[in-house]
Amino acid sequence: MTKVLFVCLGNICRSPLAEAIFDHKCKLKRLTEISSDSAGTGAYHMGNQPDPRTIQVARENNIYIHHKARQFREEDCTEFDYIFAMDESNYENIIATIGYKPDHLLLLRKFEFNSSQNDDFNVPDPYYGGDDGFKDIFDMMSISIENFIEAKLK
Repeated sequence: MTKVLFVCLGNICRSPLAEAIFDHKCKLKRLTEISSDSAGTGAYHMGNQPDPRTIQVARENNIYIHHKARQFREEDCTEFDYIFAMDESNYENIIATIGYKPDHLLLLRKFEFNSSQNDDFNVPDPYYGGDDGFKDIFDMMSISIENFIEAKLK
């Protein structure tokens, strides 16, 4: 069983959406020996549902989210085969939490098309913006997740 974890700051916008996109794509590809989860480096929203805008953009793409926010834990590092940070700040917070940089910690957008031409691997946090920000991150994460699945899980 391959286990994948997506991590953002509060676990109500980017990471639960990435988890839902990933689960949806794996189901469509009939990849059954895979599980996923998401977490936040901060404890701001523990136990809360995803942001309504996250749920809405997922629904608009026929994806449904079933998640309650939780905080990243040190033991996540040994429980998951891949850990995807949404941005460099989350990446550094994970390293600070566990005390070292694990080989399986990656920035999600490293799997985006044309990543060799892109030096900004951050998935921007749409929390303080409008609906368009959620649509933008959906598109960028969808591409990165598709490329990851094709490269590592097929």
